[in-house]
Amino acid sequence: MERTSIIDALKQNKELAHITVCGWVRTRRDSKTFTFLELNDGSCLSNIQCILDENTEAYKALEGVNTGAAVKISGKLVESLGKGQHFEIQAIEMTVFGLADSETFPLQKKRHSDEYLRTIAHLRPRTNKFGAIFRVRSEAAHAVHSYFHNNGFFYVHTPILTGADCEGAGEMFRVSTLPVNTNGEIIQKNKEENIFQNDFFGKEAKLTVSGQLEAETLATGLGKVYTFGPTFRAENSNTPRHAAEFWMIEPEAAFMDLQGNMSLGEGLVQHVTKHVMEHCEEDLALFNKFVEPTLLDSLKATVEKDFQRISYRDAVKLLQNCGKEFEYAVSFGTDLQTEHERFLAEEYFKSPVTVHDYPKGIKAFYMRMNDDNETVAAMDLLVPRIGELVGGSQREERLDTLTKRIIELGQDPADFWWYLDLRRFGSVPHAGFGLGFERLVMMLTGVSNIRDVIPFPRTVGSLEF
Repeated sequence: MERTSIIDALKQNKELAHITVCGWVRTRRDSKTFTFLELNDGSCLSNIQCILDENTEAYKALEGVNTGAAVKISGKLVESLGKGQHFEIQAIEMTVFGLADSETFPLQKKRHSDEYLRTIAHLRPRTNKFGAIFRVRSEAAHAVHSYFHNNGFFYVHTPILTGADCEGAGEMFRVSTLPVNTNGEIIQKNKEENIFQNDFFGKEAKLTVSGQLEAETLATGLGKVYTFGPTFRAENSNTPRHAAEFWMIEPEAAFMDLQGNMSLGEGLVQHVTKHVMEHCEEDLALFNKFVEPTLLDSLKATVEKDFQRISYRDAVKLLQNCGKEFEYAVSFGTDLQTEHERFLAEEYFKSPVTVHDYPKGIKAFYMRMNDDNETVAAMDLLVPRIGELVGGSQREERLDTLTKRIIELGQDPADFWWYLDLRRFGSVPHAGFGLGFERLVMMLTGVSNIRDVIPFPRTVGSLEF
């Protein structure tokens, strides 16, 4: 179907004798001899105004056309005499693809709450706010790929089905083809045998929480790689920052240490922010006006200011002596809470800040042990309004140290035989991180709930659509 997208129609610098656009009707206004339709096709925030004169074939097709109807309009692109738009369309013909009953269509021309719109997630992309969110999400994803491509990284795909628990937390979704009884329990014929030996893979399978371990194997052959795909956490956290299914960006690079890892993460956040500011100006202005009034200033500071860095030990001392009352006490050896992270980024440094060298007791087995035998070469990048955006480390490349850490954290080295082989055969210093893509989109838009930056959020007790 030959048509001009509305974003391209509005970018024209001259009138056109013929143009065809398609879209959904946002508003309809009738006068004695004219009808005005505001049309939007999702290509941009702005609508294009179409004027239907009573003497045209387009006007004769108006019956039943209201907010929500999908139409095709052909006519002339002319300069607009009204305010708010440079061009409008004088319609000649109109084809109606689908009507929307004005009595039952859930999206009327009024403000709807985010909570209500989550109940109609299949329709919310047609609203100004959510159309803008998903355009920003698309541009951010494009910028992620361009950043790594420009820095010599190869895009790789890691398994979604796995037998390994990368984080060691056990909060994973099980995947099975075994039959279950009416209570949802796996039917076990022989109580003495391994219940999973008759399953599809012959062992217990789960949905991945991270592609990191597999990405490390690829980095030790390709040098620099990154994954960008879905990950899953069976974490019973009903908060605005957690979801059961989300997308992760996970680079891994051979011959890179913690300092290089921090620079890579900081550079990624700045690159994506700059790209979105350049390509989503209209959408960001919407968020700045209706969602977060300091958004544009914050994004500008993210691009222009140097990120700060502080060790975990110094961050704890700073928080203990800052004079602010926190809900959770701060002490060495405990993880920083969101309130601590946001204080550092929003109030103290007033910019993104990277905290590094965490105590080994609160970090995963694969993080490289520092010489003090108390901390590991880990880093978290904290940003205003969100808290932790990036979490990563230099990986432990020493076979004996890594094996010891696996055992210390209650896991079986035999489950990681292939991962340990990387340390047996040509081991190399390497590092990487994980960045939660939805949190990045939240930072870019000012949206405060992760459910609103995912088209179809998967959270505790919610599996609609």
